[in-house]
Amino acid sequence: MKLGEKIKEFIAPMDEDDVLELEEEEASAISKYESPKSKVMSNMSQNTKMVLFEPRSFDEAEEVARRLKEHRATVVNLHKLQRDYAQRTIDFLTGVVFALDGSIQKIGHNVILCAPKSIGVDGQIVLDANEE
Repeated sequence: MKLGEKIKEFIAPMDEDDVLELEEEEASAISKYESPKSKVMSNMSQNTKMVLFEPRSFDEAEEVARRLKEHRATVVNLHKLQRDYAQRTIDFLTGVVFALDGSIQKIGHNVILCAPKSIGVDGQIVLDANEE
């Protein structure tokens, strides 16, 4: 033991149990959502350019908006929402996309693609065979 450590131990002695309890409390302060599941998962989520959503309530549209602000394209499947809430979600996301100078496109029945300006979308999907 060094002289500095001896003086520190003499002035403020600390049991090993106290140190362990503090470490356990600090570890539990981080929620399971804040801590990365693994290094591979945290790296993969940083490189993701497209995110898929299937909201079950209008409140989940805010999460889609967050991903758009992070410059990620989103595909939103609105099949699980009631018609009124699906329309509200589309209206909300249209405003978000407009504010970000992005694009929004219907790619299927109750499925939309929202992309920020940083991600280009080429081509169009024709939903009705008579539109050709």
